[in-house]
Amino acid sequence: QVQLVESGGGLVQAGGSLRLSCAASGISFRMYYMDWYRQAPGKQRELVATITSAGVTNYVDSVKGRFTISRDNAKNTVYLQMNSLKFEDTAVYYCHAGWGRYEHWGQGTQVTVSS
Repeated sequence: QVQLVESGGGLVQAGGSLRLSCAASGISFRMYYMDWYRQAPGKQRELVATITSAGVTNYVDSVKGRFTISRDNAKNTVYLQMNSLKFEDTAVYYCHAGWGRYEHWGQGTQVTVSS
């Protein structure tokens, strides 16, 4: 059974930092590209950051220079380090794994940034 379990969300003041984690099980983790998405109330789900199986990263413009995605294949875990958080970063953050036609989603973790 495939599971992606996010953790690390919470309430933080603007300018603060959080680190999200996503622990994967039931998949050949090192073969998957991993993403973080987010969805704010009333908005569409947005791709925030991607890391390929080779470790290549990409970010949406709004988080470049503030967020860092990384992965630890030995721990089957992907991380999202979020610094200099802004009110507009408030959203539910979802972990996503993809490989060919296979894709899996986590249940999401809430990040709330107070202004």
